[in-house]
Amino acid sequence: MKLADYIINYLSEIGVTDVFVVYGAANGNLIDAFTRNDKIKYVATMHEQGAGFAAEGYAKISKNIGVAIATSGPGGMNFVTSVGNCFYDSVPCLFITGQIKTKYMRPDASIRQIGFQETDIISVVKPLTKYAKLIEDPKSIKYELQKAIYLAKNGRPGPVFLDIPIDVQKEDINPDELIGFDEELLEVCYNVKRIEQQVDRFLEDLSNAKRPCLMIGGGVRLANAEKDILELAKILKIPCFPTWNALDIIASDFEYYGGRIGTYGGAGRNFGIQNSDLLLAIGSRISGRITGGEPHLFARGAKKYMVDVDGPAMQRKLQQLPFDECILSDAKLFIEIMIKKLKEYNTPDYTEWNEKVMGWKVKYDPVTADMYESSQYIHPYAFLRILSEEMAPNDILAGDCGGNIVAINHSFETKVGQHYFTNNGNSPMGFSFAGAMGACFVAGETQNVVCVIGDGGMNMNIQEVQTVLNYGVKLKTIILNNHIYGITKAFQETNFEGRSEACGPKGYNPPDFIKIARAYGIDTMVIDDGTDYDIVRQQIRAFLDHDSAVICDVNCHEYHTYEPKIVGWETPIEDMYPYLPREEFYSNMEIEPLEISKNPPMPSIFNTNGSME
Repeated sequence: MKLADYIINYLSEIGVTDVFVVYGAANGNLIDAFTRNDKIKYVATMHEQGAGFAAEGYAKISKNIGVAIATSGPGGMNFVTSVGNCFYDSVPCLFITGQIKTKYMRPDASIRQIGFQETDIISVVKPLTKYAKLIEDPKSIKYELQKAIYLAKNGRPGPVFLDIPIDVQKEDINPDELIGFDEELLEVCYNVKRIEQQVDRFLEDLSNAKRPCLMIGGGVRLANAEKDILELAKILKIPCFPTWNALDIIASDFEYYGGRIGTYGGAGRNFGIQNSDLLLAIGSRISGRITGGEPHLFARGAKKYMVDVDGPAMQRKLQQLPFDECILSDAKLFIEIMIKKLKEYNTPDYTEWNEKVMGWKVKYDPVTADMYESSQYIHPYAFLRILSEEMAPNDILAGDCGGNIVAINHSFETKVGQHYFTNNGNSPMGFSFAGAMGACFVAGETQNVVCVIGDGGMNMNIQEVQTVLNYGVKLKTIILNNHIYGITKAFQETNFEGRSEACGPKGYNPPDFIKIARAYGIDTMVIDDGTDYDIVRQQIRAFLDHDSAVICDVNCHEYHTYEPKIVGWETPIEDMYPYLPREEFYSNMEIEPLEISKNPPMPSIFNTNGSME
């Protein structure tokens, strides 16, 4: 058979049902191979970036590898952002590009180009992949394909990339004569004895702790340990704080959910995690978006344990915030060991601590009653809270980046069983529309797939509206349209005294999305009246009940107040703007407050550091 047929057949055998492609001469043999296999199909997107984002969404919902195929030169280069997405968010995706015929390829790196649309794409993407390889020997295809897919899915997952010249794609091969990849030689064997000893030390610390908590990251999902972590939390009976990659693992209706964390705070304003005296982080890197600008101030009163599969990230010297104990383990393995140990352990009673954390979560809900008051335009926080109340427990939500993702994470309360994803590590504008489209190809018939995106992001991949129509995808899209780049406008107010450049209204103005959507031929809705939120709820229900793809433009009219948040990068994350009265703030502190909290910094738009004392 042709080598191209072997690749497509192999992808079919491992359960891939849909591959996202943009056709070009250099990948023609690969695309043609789909015509000889009825168990797998291609989805022809309008742009390679859209194909890559769709493959990511497919992978995140299917828990299988996502696959995207492009042509050489600009086709492969349009994949770069998508590859970066998967690298930083640890998503198993296989990117394949066609390459020009081997006889036209440059003989030496000192030669810039010989063949038309020739690009050394492997050198371009190598820093953003777990494995990247130019296939020159047809007989190596079984080994290289199996190796790439194994590396993509195992350890800390991530993207892999194969570049295959036209003549190699066409080569006849005998599958029975090919030598494969021996996975066992790369299998990671964790030191179970050492992990058990570290669990024992944690349990000893737990017995002496007054204010313990769990921090849960997206690595728990990658380890297929979502149910295990809920079981562990129910045994420990301590507050659980999800990172933004885990808001559907520790959902808002989970009994030990303690609120949201990081530089934008959310429910609880970080009081829970910052006042803890023992922290166990499972499956999460500790980024600046969690710690704020002074990492050593994060959970500064707690002894900190970290569990992760990423060996280099476990090196304390390489950590921005060195953890006290770093446990190299798959999250599922660690949780199983912990649960087994807990069967012989009397868990202390943390009722009082739980009540305090849950009290902060309720008291400091970013969605307040005044947001539902009658107004000319829609308040995004009120809108998103209603949306969360109306979406079903098995629905899928995809968020974009910038202001709209902050608004979602402040306002949208997840339910156990829902899927909620975005791309947090790379966070490109326009991801959610194509990513949600990819998720639609693996969603069940009874699941709504909802994309929430800003007007800025919608401009980035709007061409994929045609793909949605071409394939009858029932994607439901909400454009939170504030007619500006909201998060950058807020940033300018904090840092540039309110000088608003290149983010609207100066320098940026979105098009009329309804006119564009109607030109494509997709159904539309407009929600632009905030005078009665009972009516808004009815409109949201109609949107969710719509029986085909629909784009809903929600007029938020220059809204860009994403609060609570830290101001500047010197403030500890428990002291968020708008600031609480100092007496109230200090009453919430179980650990020693910092000197800066006596007079915390104000946004530069005020041109002053007004005293809070």
